[in-house]
Amino acid sequence: MKFVYTKQFQRDIKKAQSTLLIPKIERLIEIVRRNPFQNPPPYEKLSGYENWYSRRVNEQHRLVYILSPEKTIFVSCWGHYE
Repeated sequence: MKFVYTKQFQRDIKKAQSTLLIPKIERLIEIVRRNPFQNPPPYEKLSGYENWYSRRVNEQHRLVYILSPEKTIFVSCWGHYE
């Protein structure tokens, strides 16, 4: 399985580095890499988007990713579905 990090995701990680959220984001990324459907922590399928999912980083921020048979694309980790 290939893992891709969008430019938006890379910008989001830079924003998150000034906070205490990096360990939580890294833990969620590792969970998704091992098993994207592991529950807990809960995940949510995003309505209106095929194969898009999110996991809560905290009240304000979500890790958003896209699943396909060949790869997992990490879209964002800052904001709420931005």
